[in-house]
Amino acid sequence: MSIEKIQTASTNSIPDTPPSAEPERQYYYMEKAKQHLARMSAEAGRPLTFCVTTFGCQMNARDSEKLTGILERIGYVEEPDEEKADFVIYNTCTVRENANQRVYGRLGQLGRIKKKKPHMMIALCGCMMQEPHVVEKLKTSYRFVDLIFGTHNIYKFAELLATRMESGRMVIDIWKDTDKIVEDLPVERKYPFKSGVNIMFGCNNFCSYCIVPYVRGRERSRDPKAIIREIERLVADGVVEVMLLGQNVNSYGKTLPEPMTFAQLLEEVEKIDGLERIRFMTSHPKDLSDELIEVMRRSKKICRHLHLPVQSGSSRILQKMNRRYTKEQYLALVDKIKAAVPDISLTTDIIVGFPGETEEDFQETLDVVRKVRYDSAFTFIYSKRSGTPAAVMEDQVPEDVVKDRFNRLLAEVQKISAEVCAVHQGTVQEVLVECRNDHDEHLMTGRMSNNLLVHFPGDESLIGKLVNVRLDECRGFYYIGEIV
Repeated sequence: MSIEKIQTASTNSIPDTPPSAEPERQYYYMEKAKQHLARMSAEAGRPLTFCVTTFGCQMNARDSEKLTGILERIGYVEEPDEEKADFVIYNTCTVRENANQRVYGRLGQLGRIKKKKPHMMIALCGCMMQEPHVVEKLKTSYRFVDLIFGTHNIYKFAELLATRMESGRMVIDIWKDTDKIVEDLPVERKYPFKSGVNIMFGCNNFCSYCIVPYVRGRERSRDPKAIIREIERLVADGVVEVMLLGQNVNSYGKTLPEPMTFAQLLEEVEKIDGLERIRFMTSHPKDLSDELIEVMRRSKKICRHLHLPVQSGSSRILQKMNRRYTKEQYLALVDKIKAAVPDISLTTDIIVGFPGETEEDFQETLDVVRKVRYDSAFTFIYSKRSGTPAAVMEDQVPEDVVKDRFNRLLAEVQKISAEVCAVHQGTVQEVLVECRNDHDEHLMTGRMSNNLLVHFPGDESLIGKLVNVRLDECRGFYYIGEIV
């Protein structure tokens, strides 16, 4: 049965047997859930509302847009305050242990609210749900949760929700892994003019500190034709900038029946008429090819910004992290990128206090920061993550030592970033206008190709447009400017 036939049937009666093929099967269950919701809304005497709360990365944010699209198709109305919503979904992250504790704390608060709201439902999904001990804890200590699913079967959300609405019982559906990718499900974007686009899922790298490969599964790439089709639809709907998303975009295409490199995919995306800007993340240094650097050099649409996580400047620590490159290889790669794309903005991730890190290792990290001169860096204190090889390594660094190193690194990063960002002062740059400024209603906020923010006088009619702005004053990590 086609999606159109399912929608037509919904105005009459829905067939007893769901389609076996996807995505038709999920549209069938959206119609089933819509009927249940209509009954629940009638009992409540008002439309029922939902709130999706996202923890974690851009991949999670994109997943949340898919959940939102399905919920709105079913008939729920969005409510930004989770304590007022009738259906609360936590799309969880588990990169750091304390992220789990935050979810448990907020869940306890929701449990108290749910006792007073007969129509309220709570769902948990995302990376945290891929950990078996988490699911066991939820089953025993948080019985009021209605729906639990993981990262691999998010496309089944409508089916799982309809099952919960029919049964009235807790529904748990966790897959250990999958090679399945389901296309063409509803999505409700946060921004009308820009969008994330998943190009691959999972990770094969197994960095020793990271839980992601265990909860997101093995790498699997989307069909390039499906990616291009999605971006073409987004552009037709007003999108001018896309962010291509993957845990390691540089290894895109290796699992396809006809292998394709990430650089080749970028060249195809660039051909799409009406698309003005292309961003991507995250890039693993070990897989960043000369072919990709050349495509970036030639491109008129790829933004002049590259996020290239280094994690540590010490080759010894990088080996313990299983990053599979040395300090020297990383610096040589940076030199190659800067030679090809002189105006590139480089940002990075750095972990301080990895097990066994000495002061000499830390000085190597500072040396990389000084040589590369990043526009900005996300700096992290090493967080022991149960289930990863690093968690059981000897020589865990004392907390006071780590904090001292972290503060020294932060001071160095901020000093250099302020100098690097200031070089654009007095120039005119093309800016994508994103929103009204949070602190001054007379100003708009836009983003340059190199990812720096600019605040300038304007009004909301500019949102989503590309405008030329003169950068009058650098204030550390952003500019004050004027449209020219």
